[in-house]
Amino acid sequence: MPAATPTDDVEIRATLSAPRSSTYISAAGGDTVRAVELYGWNARVSAAFMLPAHFAEISTRNAAADVLERVYGPRWPWNPTFEASLPNTGRYNPRRDLQNTRRWNPTTGKVIAELKFVFWQKLFTGRNDVRLWDPHIAWAFPYAPRMPAASLRDRIYQDLDVLRHLRNRLAHHEPVVTRNLLDDLTRTLDLIELRSHSTSDWVRAMEDVTIIVTERP
Repeated sequence: MPAATPTDDVEIRATLSAPRSSTYISAAGGDTVRAVELYGWNARVSAAFMLPAHFAEISTRNAAADVLERVYGPRWPWNPTFEASLPNTGRYNPRRDLQNTRRWNPTTGKVIAELKFVFWQKLFTGRNDVRLWDPHIAWAFPYAPRMPAASLRDRIYQDLDVLRHLRNRLAHHEPVVTRNLLDDLTRTLDLIELRSHSTSDWVRAMEDVTIIVTERP
């Protein structure tokens, strides 16, 4: 996605709103023209990041779903033992999320697609080590470096946490100008690579975050 020179920064800033523009004016040291250019760059790099984020989320949740099928069978969303293993408290309630999602989605594939990102992240906690990760994490992530199962599970949890917060910012059109986007990208690509070298190589060839980061105004 190419960069373009804004023709009327005053009109553009009015369209974006003064509060939204103010973040970029501050980041641009008061230069309003550069602030608009920075806004455009933020939008471009945010859109570009959705591609690797897409593959990281899909590959990780499918790996977790494969483990759940191995342990609880192909109809795992309706397995009462699995349901009972999920936390049923807190601001985000995984058990309630599963119950609500399967109510409107009659197949396992539909449930996988509709569960919240955080549901998959919360699976990668120590409470699931005995049932899921100690016996199956190396199988689910065959290209992971050799390390204890709990260490790999924690690494995946932390990477998903970074990706989830970043993706929320991207989806809500929030600034990412203060983030180390190359570090975010490395984490995202490495997460894909734990599951599949071929997929990771393909995404590395497609992504243009690396180029757009160098074009920051």
